[in-house]
Amino acid sequence: MRTRITRSQLLIALTASAGVPFAGTLAIAEPGAAGHTHKVFAAGEPGDLAKPARTITVAMTEGDGTMAYDPPELAVRAGEQIKFVITNRGALDHEFMLDSVEKNAKHRIAMQKNPEMEHDDPNGRRLKPGGSTEIVWKFSKAGAFEFACLIPGHSEAGMKGVVVVSEK
Repeated sequence: MRTRITRSQLLIALTASAGVPFAGTLAIAEPGAAGHTHKVFAAGEPGDLAKPARTITVAMTEGDGTMAYDPPELAVRAGEQIKFVITNRGALDHEFMLDSVEKNAKHRIAMQKNPEMEHDDPNGRRLKPGGSTEIVWKFSKAGAFEFACLIPGHSEAGMKGVVVVSEK
């Protein structure tokens, strides 16, 4: 029986044996390494900018020891395309990462090991204070999905929300 080694496993092994200088190359060559991949999305798929979308504005804030999204709960329909307009109104960097609770939990662990990990993904972004961005997303199936700030300590301080996707 032959053992198959994936490209990710090979890159990890080569990087580990070669030392730290190649760590940046690993991130560029294989963004899915170290448990940080966004190739399969639980919450749907990147939207089509050429198609109409309903706009939902989301603000990121913090104060009095809490961190939050406004609004913290969103309702959409399966098949609906949404343009999220996201603004960081806080004094700290924040993220908007849309995925399942389980995938965000795994990603949160990866972020604890690398808190400076930058995000500019189809399903999530990191924003500096005062920054804003847009994410166009198509919710392809019904269910409840989480959006959260995965910077260590932020979701624990309340910075998470839910998107409830109902049947068409």
